[in-house]
Amino acid sequence: MKKNHDITVVGAGPVGAAAALGLARKGFSVALVDARPLQAPVDPAETLDLRVFAVSRASQRLLTDLGAWDHIAGVRASPYRHMSVWDAHGRVEFDAADVAEPDLGHIIENRVIQAALHERLRDSSVDCFTPERVERVSLEPDGAILSLAGAGRLRSRLVVAADGGQSPLREMAGIGVRPVDHEQMALVAHITSEKPHDETARQRFLETGPLALLPLADGRCSIVWSTTPAEAERLKGLAPEAFGRELTLASDGVLGELMPDTEVVAFPLCSRQAERYIDQRLVLVGDAAHTVHPLAGLGMNLGLKDVAELLSVMGRAVERGNDPGERAVLRRYERARAPDNRFMLHTLDGINRLFRSDAPGMDLLRGWGMRLFDHSGPIKREVIRRAMG
Repeated sequence: MKKNHDITVVGAGPVGAAAALGLARKGFSVALVDARPLQAPVDPAETLDLRVFAVSRASQRLLTDLGAWDHIAGVRASPYRHMSVWDAHGRVEFDAADVAEPDLGHIIENRVIQAALHERLRDSSVDCFTPERVERVSLEPDGAILSLAGAGRLRSRLVVAADGGQSPLREMAGIGVRPVDHEQMALVAHITSEKPHDETARQRFLETGPLALLPLADGRCSIVWSTTPAEAERLKGLAPEAFGRELTLASDGVLGELMPDTEVVAFPLCSRQAERYIDQRLVLVGDAAHTVHPLAGLGMNLGLKDVAELLSVMGRAVERGNDPGERAVLRRYERARAPDNRFMLHTLDGINRLFRSDAPGMDLLRGWGMRLFDHSGPIKREVIRRAMG
C-alpha cells in the first residue's frame, strides 16, 4: 500500500468508515487507520449487539449512497413507526403516518452498521492500515505526517480524526474539550416483554432521568435507562427478576412484565464539545468533536451529519481546485457543524434537566406543555420531519 494520500482518516467506526468511503467516492486517495482489524460480516443468527442506535432518514440516505444500506437491511434493522414520550403529567405521540412516511427511523446495532461499511471498504480504493496504531502526528503547513506503530509514516494533505470521544489525535493536536457532566449513569440491556413492542419507540421521563425502550428486530427491546449513579449501582446489583420488576414499574407497565435477557451494562454520561473542530491539516468528526446525552439517540446521526457536511465541503473543494487541507476549506465545515452540534448538546442537556426539575409547579407546567405540543398539528409534523432529517 502507498504511504502518500490526499486524506487519512483515523478511526474505522461507523463515522470514520463512512467518511473514508465518501471521500474516496469524491476522487481523493484515502488511507484509513484503526487499532482494530476490519470487522467480519455479521451472521443474522449472531447474538444482538448491546449498542444500538436510532438511525434517522438522513443517516439512512447517506448509508444508501455509500452502498451500505442493503447490507444492513439484509442482516437486521428494526423500523419504528411510532414514538411515545411521556412523564407522570403529559404525553406526546408521534406517528410516521402523520408525515406520510413508512417509518420514523430504524433501530440498528452498531456492529451491523460497522460491518456493512467495512464490507464496502474491502471493495473500495481506500488503503486500510488495520490493525495499526497512531503514535505521533505532525501537522505542518504543507501536509500532515502520521507515525504508525508498525507501518512507518503516512503523509497526507488532511487528517480526519474519527477516533472517538477520548480522541488521541485531538489530544495530540492540543484541542481542548468543554465537558458537561450530567451526573447520571446509563444502564443498557436487551429485555423481553410480555406485550409486543408494535414497532414503537418509547421514552418515559422519570425524576432521576429518562428510560428508553427501543424495538429490536427479534421482538425484544433495548433499554437505555439514565439515572443517578447511586440508583444505577443499586439497580445493576439486583437479581434479574428484581431488576425486571423495577423496570416494569418504571415503564408504567406499557409492555407488561419486563425481564432482562442480557447482562446489564452501566456507563457514566458526560457530553463534550471540542473547543474547535479544526487545526492545521486536521478536522474532527463524530465523537472526537462532540458527544451528547443519549436521551434522543442522536449521537450516531450527528456524527453522520458531520460526514455528510464534510463530503459536501470536500466536493466543492475538488470542483474549485482547492487543497482539501486548507484552513479556509476546513472552516466551511466548522461553521456549518459546530453551532448545530453545540445547540443539540445544550438542548438535550436542557430537556434532561427540565424533566428532572422538582421546582414548585414545574411538573404541571411540563404536562401542560406536552399536551399543547401533542395537539399542535403542523408544528408537531414539522418537528417530526426535522428529526427525520
